[in-house]
Parts: sequence; structure tokens; C-alpha cells
Amino acid sequence: MRRSVFSANRRMLAKLLVLTAVMFGFGYALVPMYRTICTALNLNVLSLSSNVRETWSGKDEAVNTQVDRSRTVSVEFDANAHGPWEFHPAKNALDVHPGEMVTVDYEFKNTQNRTMTAQAIPSYAPGQASPYFHKLECFCFSQWTLAPGESKHWPVVFVIDPKLPRDVTTITLSYTFFEVGGRTPPAPGGPDA
Repeated sequence: MRRSVFSANRRMLAKLLVLTAVMFGFGYALVPMYRTICTALNLNVLSLSSNVRETWSGKDEAVNTQVDRSRTVSVEFDANAHGPWEFHPAKNALDVHPGEMVTVDYEFKNTQNRTMTAQAIPSYAPGQASPYFHKLECFCFSQWTLAPGESKHWPVVFVIDPKLPRDVTTITLSYTFFEVGGRTPPAPGGPDA
């Protein structure tokens, strides 16, 4: 009986050692397998050494092959302020290539003699462009408190997905900036009228 338990334990140990060796081998093989699959499917091309070029400065630089340089989309910037303050984009329009990372600044100034907290809400035209317009950084993600007379410059960093339908050649990014928890006048004809 002891011999059979001992031989059963020995067989189990051998199976576990083989399983451990197979798992180690699979983990070791994952990196080349991943690289081969990504190369075959043209995915994750920024990290592959074949997509590195030498720039004029002599340094290597990654080439973003996900930018569609065969087409240009005009992006127009709009700003609407609901309140007595100044709010506008630094540029009214830009021509961008889908897949290209772009930064544009918006400028804001609190012209009131009191501190205010405000937030911006974005909208897009045409509406079908909305799922293809990806903001990586935007002042619209947060509420902002500004002192009387304080000015701010806020960046919007975005990428237009190369899968944007080809019939969309112009996108308007519009922000409506409004005070949060501010003094709202009563509705016309309300109880205070």
C-alpha cells in the first residue's frame, strides 16, 4: 500500500513538473508570438522596430503609420458662453489628418467681480462624427473655479479616428460654457415676476 501511494505521488510530481515546464515555455514564447501576430495584422505598429526612421537630427523617431495622410478633415472650433465672461478658441479652424494627434487652446476670462465655478459641455456637428472624435485631454472633463478677472488657457488634445466616414470632410467642435451652481435668474412669468 505504501509503495502504491509513493508511486502515485511520484507520477503526480512528474506531471506537475511537465506542466510547469510547458507553462514556462508558453510564457517565454508569448513575446515573439505577440510580435508576429501584431506584424501580420498591422496592429501596435508604433512599438515595432521596423517603424523607426532616422530624423534630420540623427535621432530615431517612431513613425505613426496610423495617420491617414491621404485625406484631410477641416475641424472648426466654436465657443458659446452663457454668462458675462469671455470664452473663445485660440484658432477658429484647423485642417487635420485622421489619426493625427492635435492640440488646440481655448481662452477664458472671468470678467465678473466675483469668484465663479463653471464647466463646458462639448457638442459635434455633424452628429455622425461624434463617435470618431476622441478627446485625450479636455478642460470639459472638470469644473473650474476662477477668481474675479482671472484668465485661463486650456488645451484640448484630440484624435480623429481614421475610420471616420469619407463623406465627412468638416467637423465642428462646439463648447457651451456655463456657470455651475451660479446665480440663475428666475424664469419669466414665474412666482418672482
